[in-house]
Amino acid sequence: MELRHLRYFRAVAEELHFGRAAKRLLIAQPPLSQQIRQLERELGVELLLRSTRSVELTPAGRAYLERTIRILDAVDDAADLARRVADGTTGRLTIGCVGSATYSLLPQLVRALAELIPDVDVRVRGEMLAPAQLAALTAGDIDLALLRPPVIDPGLSTTVIRRDPLLVALPEGHRLNHRKVLQLTDLHNEEFVAHAGGGRSVMGDFLTTLCADAGFTARVRHEVEETSTLVTLVAAGLGVAIVPAPTYALNVAGVVYRPLRPRGLGIDLAAAWLTSTHGQLIQRVIEALQAITS
Repeated sequence: MELRHLRYFRAVAEELHFGRAAKRLLIAQPPLSQQIRQLERELGVELLLRSTRSVELTPAGRAYLERTIRILDAVDDAADLARRVADGTTGRLTIGCVGSATYSLLPQLVRALAELIPDVDVRVRGEMLAPAQLAALTAGDIDLALLRPPVIDPGLSTTVIRRDPLLVALPEGHRLNHRKVLQLTDLHNEEFVAHAGGGRSVMGDFLTTLCADAGFTARVRHEVEETSTLVTLVAAGLGVAIVPAPTYALNVAGVVYRPLRPRGLGIDLAAAWLTSTHGQLIQRVIEALQAITS
């Protein structure tokens, strides 16, 4: 039995006329009659009562029609759903995000997606370090990562969304608060609050490289995983921190921010996804990100 047998039977059962059903199905009447006979033989029951003047459903035929309609409607719904998922207009999307972008970019993105693709269930996982996001992408736990590059994985695709300037986060009352801008060399005697280093976060390793290029070794007093925790520890006077500019959006009391020079100093924010899953939905999200950050 094939789906076409069900479609043929439904047409005949609804029209109660082989000629009209054949016209509706765009086939000749004799093959249609043969297909219905074949269906009845496979089922071992008579579905239709035929005469030279009329066609009627048997009790078995009426019961079979009810289930046939349900099956065919479900098949049509499934096809429509598959098309909408392929078009990126429905489905589910889970986005991972680094801490600084969680507060500055994610709210705008979620609002934009609610307007652009309202039938997509958008879920977010904020405050994720880059290595955790890459692992989540590979495992299929998230569909799109907003993270700090580099991304060294042949199975992943990336695009840079924006470049964020750097700020120095200082506790209120710190000796450097009177300065309008700061150089890296101004921090050589400071203790730092930082994201975990040693490959466990991009920002942690970035801090190590920045300070080394400036001629000193960063003295990290506290390592954290979440940006909100990092800023809270700065507010508590446990050290200073170098952070992407969007961290300012946290607005934690007791923290003062100063631009870090030279002016071109910054760090990229990128979107990453499994190359094999790059369909219309991912493309729509990338375009929304580019529109927000342009």
